[in-house]
Amino acid sequence: MKIEVKNLSKQFKGVTILDNVNATFKEGNIYGLIGRNGSGKSVFLKILCNFYSPSDGEVLYDGINIFKENTFPPETRALIEKPAFLPDITGFENLKMLATIQQIIGDDEILDALEKVNLIEDKDKKYKVYSLGMKQKLGIAQVIMENPKVLILDEPFNGIEDATASKLRKLLKEEAKKGKIVIVASHIKEDIINLANVTYKFDGGKVTKI
Repeated sequence: MKIEVKNLSKQFKGVTILDNVNATFKEGNIYGLIGRNGSGKSVFLKILCNFYSPSDGEVLYDGINIFKENTFPPETRALIEKPAFLPDITGFENLKMLATIQQIIGDDEILDALEKVNLIEDKDKKYKVYSLGMKQKLGIAQVIMENPKVLILDEPFNGIEDATASKLRKLLKEEAKKGKIVIVASHIKEDIINLANVTYKFDGGKVTKI
């Protein structure tokens, strides 16, 4: 799997958020996106998922232009900005409902994902009582549970205690070793330094590899 971003720009109401961005993401790597809040990281990730269309440029997944095909990119799962789940059912029930869409995993895989993010003990609590950190964990579990080839995570460590954050970093490194593409965005440089082996900096609409 390879993702190619070519000459990508995005404007909202005449304001340039991304300016002629070029980047390549290859399997077996963890890519860190760093930059202050508002620097365009989340917009970039939404374009990668075809939630937004670019003003100019293209995104290719193994040579396929996702905008021309008007499709969600293949083998991809994402957590962007705040996770959103149904408030009156449990964390486990939320994941089980999502799993019925593709019907490629069962209860065992869902429970395994919850264990990996340290949420197994809270799986039967309703989502509406979840803390910020618990909501983040459930969002990450949703990303990993179906074993996708591309994992996209926006500020994944927000509100998560140090022990779980350390466990998640180890997990993401293991996922990359399996040949996956892992893309992690954060405004906190320290979140990226010990995780990513390739880093892109977002600043003023420009994106540079560092």
